[in-house]
Amino acid sequence: MRRHELTDEQWAKIEAILDSSRPGPKPKIGDRQFINAVLYRARTGIPWRDLPERYGPWKRVYNRFNNWAKAGIWELLFAALSIELDDEDEEGSIVDATIVRAHLDAAGEKGGSRETLWVALEEAFRQKSTP
Repeated sequence: MRRHELTDEQWAKIEAILDSSRPGPKPKIGDRQFINAVLYRARTGIPWRDLPERYGPWKRVYNRFNNWAKAGIWELLFAALSIELDDEDEEGSIVDATIVRAHLDAAGEKGGSRETLWVALEEAFRQKSTP
C-alpha cells in the first residue's frame, strides 16, 4: 500500500456506502483505485493532468470526480465518515494552519508600526533612578 492510499479499514467503511449510492454502469477503474487517485491529487496538490498512470487516464478520473460531485456522492461519504461527537462534547473543531495569517512585521516585511519601535527604544534607553 502506498502512502496516499486508503487502508483496508478505511476502504471497508466506504465500500458499503458506495454499493448502495453509485449511479450508472460499472466503471473501468474500480472505486477504490478511483478514490485513491482523488486522494493522491488532494494530498499532493498536483494538476489532474499529472496523475500517475497507475490510476488510469486523468480525464476519466476527473470526469468521474465531477459526476460524483454533481450526484452528491462525496457528500454522502463525508457525512457517513464524519466523526461522531460524544454526548459530553458540545462542539468539535479543526484548525488548519494554512489559513492563519501573521502580521507583516512577523514576516520581515518593510514598514510596519513605528510605534512599536519607539516603545522598545524608550524601554531600552529609560533613565535609571539610581545614580
